[in-house]
Amino acid sequence: MMCIMKIKKFIWIFILLILWQITALSGKVSPLIFPSLGMILKAMVHAIIQGELLSQTLFSIAIIIEGLFIGAILAFVLAIVSRMSESLNSLVETLITLAHPLPGIALLPIIILWLGTGRASIVFIIVHSVLWPLLLNLITGFRATPKVYSDVGRNIGLNRLVLLKEIHIPASLPYLISGFKIAWARAWRALISAEMVFGAVGGKGGLGWYIFKQRVFMDTAGMFAALVVIMLIGILVEEVLFERVEVLTIRRWGMTEK
Repeated sequence: MMCIMKIKKFIWIFILLILWQITALSGKVSPLIFPSLGMILKAMVHAIIQGELLSQTLFSIAIIIEGLFIGAILAFVLAIVSRMSESLNSLVETLITLAHPLPGIALLPIIILWLGTGRASIVFIIVHSVLWPLLLNLITGFRATPKVYSDVGRNIGLNRLVLLKEIHIPASLPYLISGFKIAWARAWRALISAEMVFGAVGGKGGLGWYIFKQRVFMDTAGMFAALVVIMLIGILVEEVLFERVEVLTIRRWGMTEK
């Protein structure tokens, strides 16, 4: 079933590319606003050979990994804290209710006021984008754990922390992976948006900064080349990395449908 779905996706992508190329070569749209696939590919190859697109891609990936790591640590800490007592759980629930609906980009004026326009500001936005969906999924996963598992753990003398480690976290793995998927998608969008606003950080910039520069120089093909890279990275993470993690864990263990 999964293989058939992937084939269908590739077929639709192929159809969309054909439609794009037909529109670009029709002569009814200026290449300045609608470049052909050949122009986009040429711009991408040129930028990669120069090293600019590759270095800025690596810069963006390094920042998002840092933000994902910090956000994941905070999510696990808060999820564990929420299991300690009803009062702490109420506090965590309140924080989620207040902060989860806030887009990271909406916090930009406050973040700039607090942290300036450096790397720390971008990391802060990524952490905000990662923390709340991941925390919400973790708490939901803990609550979805069958009560009989917890009862068995208590009967054999496991304390709360051991129960979390040995029972609740493994049982909530499908929710955890789903949370990471949502967190990754939100963080990736927030990163590109923040880079386009902040520009270069410490003399370097990521993919968002690259897109901004190409817009200034009216290099539309270069902008679309960067967008293609962004989409390819998203596809690799969603369809390859997370897919592989699911195959090695929850699907192998029969925790979800194959």
